[in-house]
Amino acid sequence: MTKFILKFGPPLLGAGCLIILSLLITDQPWSGALFHNPNLQTFKTLFLSLLLETFPFILLGVLFSALLQVFVTDDTIRRFTPKGPVTGVLFGALLGLLFPLCECGMIPVVRRLIRKGMPAYIGIVYLVAGPIVNPIVFTSTYSAFRSAPIIAYSRIGLALVISVIIGMLFYRFMRSSPLKEEHKTVFIHEEAHHHGAAQTSSSIRPGWGYRLSATLGHASDEFFEMGKYLIFGAMLTAVIQTFIDKSVLTAVADQPLFSYLFMMGLAFLLSLCSTSDAFIAASFNGIFGTGPLLAFLVFGPMIDLKNTMMLLSAFKLKIVAALIALTFALVLAGAWLMEAFL
Repeated sequence: MTKFILKFGPPLLGAGCLIILSLLITDQPWSGALFHNPNLQTFKTLFLSLLLETFPFILLGVLFSALLQVFVTDDTIRRFTPKGPVTGVLFGALLGLLFPLCECGMIPVVRRLIRKGMPAYIGIVYLVAGPIVNPIVFTSTYSAFRSAPIIAYSRIGLALVISVIIGMLFYRFMRSSPLKEEHKTVFIHEEAHHHGAAQTSSSIRPGWGYRLSATLGHASDEFFEMGKYLIFGAMLTAVIQTFIDKSVLTAVADQPLFSYLFMMGLAFLLSLCSTSDAFIAASFNGIFGTGPLLAFLVFGPMIDLKNTMMLLSAFKLKIVAALIALTFALVLAGAWLMEAFL
């Protein structure tokens, strides 16, 4: 599904814009009725409002991510990594406070850190906690749920607890490297590339012009990558809110277990960036309870369709399967407990 969206999404959007433009130019009698349809007006309002609310936060997120990519080296992070399991897990869970990277951008970084000597369980903790336990995501969630700020605090707290549990379990039971084995020549070539880059950076420090250009390049690439998923998610959410009868959504929300599964499945399929998904979740506020909303907000950034494919390209299948199963069970149980507590 993700490959289909990436390949055919832009042409389909372009074709749709051309069709709408031609209808407006020819001024067909039935086109006026179509564009003034109340459902279409509702869809347009929801879709544009979601985009306008979320774009500032996704811009802030990709800019910060690009700055980290250019100005902070992997060796800097590895140098400050604790050695003990408890402090290591806490370090990985809280690392997002200093380095708030998006979930898809973190996977190659974590893989490289593990290869350079970071304990694998710390890297896995950072993978699941970093996209949520960071200041940008907290700010966007707080802004989306101004009327219920407890959701912003609950999201951070639940993600922190779940990531610590996952980290301790992986420390206890993971006995070998979680990374996929690669051909030796490929690994040697990559290490030589990084070694050469390190020598170059130590002998010739890149100028500010080069760094600024690299930062803008990383930010623009990540913005357009994340923007496609944001537009698709906002469009699908607007369709659900507009064309699906509220009684159907209410019936789903009234089913205790199915409401959680529905919101977690929706988060998995939408593959939204964690800096903007709170506004999508807020559009379901009042229909679904606090528990399903928290399940959406916590499960999606940890495990979604997009980062699952990236995880499978970097980590062994049994590690990815264990991570998905653990995250699913812990988020489901944790969100249910949080709703009962709140």
